Amino acid sequence: MTQRRSSPSNRAQPRASGRVRLDRALSKLGYASRSEARALIEQGRVRVDGRRRSDPAHLVVPETAGITIDDQAPARTAWRTIALHKTRGTVTTRRDPEGRPTIFAALGRDGDGLIAVGRLDMASTGLILLTTDTRLASQLTDPARGVVRRYVVTARGAVTDDEAAQMERGIGDLRANRVTILKRSRRETHLEIELTEGRNREIRRLLDGVGHEVTRLLRVAFGGIELGRLQPGEWREITRTEIERTLRQAAHGPMTG
Repeated sequence: MTQRRSSPSNRAQPRASGRVRLDRALSKLGYASRSEARALIEQGRVRVDGRRRSDPAHLVVPETAGITIDDQAPARTAWRTIALHKTRGTVTTRRDPEGRPTIFAALGRDGDGLIAVGRLDMASTGLILLTTDTRLASQLTDPARGVVRRYVVTARGAVTDDEAAQMERGIGDLRANRVTILKRSRRETHLEIELTEGRNREIRRLLDGVGHEVTRLLRVAFGGIELGRLQPGEWREITRTEIERTLRQAAHGPMTG
């Protein structure tokens, strides 16, 4: 049912240790947003293993550090992940300094504790995942894992087969994993494009590189999670099983057919 609501070697040690900045650790553990965490630390309200820390850049291992806020161990946010059909004209930050509408305003209290997994720009629509699990968010957006994002795109003019192949080969430092032309006319072209790295406005920049303007961009899948019948503004809960399947598929390469 859908819902709608307003000691290792020195070379290996940094990555193997899992150490992150203290402000990021508080965010990863669901204790506070990154900006809220930074304020708490600078106010001297955070201790790590009994020692007060006032530097947000202090490195800790989130899962093992004894972190307290105001001498109390904060409760962790329960694990939760949702799929949302992002509407056009909204941004994916929790608060926008320019006062633009955000996806979190539409979610209301249902968005408490959630962070966006990656981004969709303001003009783009479709599937976006939100989770309380910051480690999961990092896994899903890590280019090395190769989680496929699939988009249905409309571009001005007739995109040729050669231009589609050029986007697959790469334009500058941008490259689509797969470009399929669904329908083409002199006026516009409908394409399906797959990426494994969600760079800023990547599809728009790729098509601009071959001389075509994007007029509509809809994300229809993130790994094994599909947009399906979710209508704009609707969302649904995602299970751990769905997430695990998505990560397994990425580990074994994208599924075709």
